Amino acid sequence: MYPENLKYTSEHEWVRSPGDAEGSVRVGITDFAQGALGDIVYVSLPQVGDTVTAGDTCGELESTKSVSDIYAPVSGEVVATNTALDSTPELVNSDPYEAGWLFEVSVSDPDQVDGLMDAAAYQAGLDG
Repeated sequence: MYPENLKYTSEHEWVRSPGDAEGSVRVGITDFAQGALGDIVYVSLPQVGDTVTAGDTCGELESTKSVSDIYAPVSGEVVATNTALDSTPELVNSDPYEAGWLFEVSVSDPDQVDGLMDAAAYQAGLDG
């Protein structure tokens, strides 16, 4: 149910290497998170050039139900944001692992990614 090639946080974010930028990772929210939020109507993301710190709030997702914080899964500099979400925030709901990604971070310490949960651990946390 959760892609094996991703790493996960307890705050329901995922991390993946986009493959084209050495040392950077792509960040999004899990299918569980988008389902819990409901229909997302607005996305507030960090700006390119911003520095984010693992565990700190760096944006918001507004849905028809509530506003939820986005937490940085790793520390580093934001190098890209998903500008498609400006006009179509519902991509986070319809395709959370591909078209609905949020932002990319140039990771200050690559070991941080290794410290995140794999798919099995994330699933176990949801089940437990």
